[in-house]
Amino acid sequence: MKFRVAREVLAEAVAWTARSLPARPSVPVLAGIMLEVEGNQLSVSGFDYEVSARSEVDVQSTEGGRALVPGRLLAEITRALPPHPVELVAEGARLSISCGNAKFTLPTLPVEDYPSLPSMPSTAGVVDSDAFAEAVSQVAVAAGRDDTLPMLTGVRLEIEDDLVTLAATDRYRLAVREFGWRPETPGLSAAVLVPARTLADAAKTLTSGPEVVLSLSSGGSGEGILGLSGKDRQTTTRLLDAEFVKYRAIMPSESSSRAMLPVGLFTDAAKRVALVAERGTPLRCEFTPGQVTLRAGGTDEEGQAEERCDVDFDGEALTIGFNPTFLLDGLAAVHTERARMDFTTALKPAVLSGVEEPAAEDGGEQRPAERPGSYRYLIMPVRLPG
Repeated sequence: MKFRVAREVLAEAVAWTARSLPARPSVPVLAGIMLEVEGNQLSVSGFDYEVSARSEVDVQSTEGGRALVPGRLLAEITRALPPHPVELVAEGARLSISCGNAKFTLPTLPVEDYPSLPSMPSTAGVVDSDAFAEAVSQVAVAAGRDDTLPMLTGVRLEIEDDLVTLAATDRYRLAVREFGWRPETPGLSAAVLVPARTLADAAKTLTSGPEVVLSLSSGGSGEGILGLSGKDRQTTTRLLDAEFVKYRAIMPSESSSRAMLPVGLFTDAAKRVALVAERGTPLRCEFTPGQVTLRAGGTDEEGQAEERCDVDFDGEALTIGFNPTFLLDGLAAVHTERARMDFTTALKPAVLSGVEEPAAEDGGEQRPAERPGSYRYLIMPVRLPG
């Protein structure tokens, strides 16, 4: 194998593939990145039996072939190379890298021990890459991180014709986002549970092209796999075999009061007051007509903070407590200048959603962002002392 390629192109492809490599591989070959040249195309791939990643770039090749190289080391080297074309040559059990005056020689791993990458499942449909990345980031923030509860570490992906719904929860909050897409087959219906971390990483890094293709296995070869592909990149992940919560039953259908929040001002105030909140202690929110008072801290021996923020509040005065991190995560995810928070009682979940700014033809009426219920962030309250 012998080829020449631009340093930036090689470094980007290797870095993207290396993101999916396991930190502690079960066998040494799974720490490797496979370099395979056919014609003038280089394939850079990695696989750990759960997640696969593959990137393709154009090269000037004089000899085809393949080599398995320690992945993270290759990523560090290609990132540090000088800004000159790179020449790679694989001979026997060594790979040589030449770039300007810099030269490296790396040992290769046994190619014959490396597992074959799973094939991409059949195409399910296409979605705008930026919209997909935003939707996944809004929902994945609420996924659990406890691997002993796999159901909570995933994002529920539901497809009903031209509508996709994503949902995730860690039991203390629930995020739901809906968006449109173009299904390959009209009337398509499916529901799968995707590892949240893998989905978030893939969605964030598949934005080099205008669209992302979603592929789902429908039985047989590749069963239990979700495939995502964008421009010159594709990744697959094994789906979680767990039952997701009946999240629609958790979402309140009505509210007794609501607040319209200026997201930027309210977020800044909450961050300041939360500085004195000890771990596990709530941020106290006292809503009254025209304002909310934020408080944190407790006894005289602890720090205390208080700040008022102007809001539009409709309903009976309400005092409710929230985990400050969970509240700030939700505010950061709405992606609008104003947000609506709906309440039932001080001990029942509140629902945060984005509010679109009114356009001139709307007569000044505020509308939920995109479509009703397109993004909802439910947050469980914390019982306040006293």
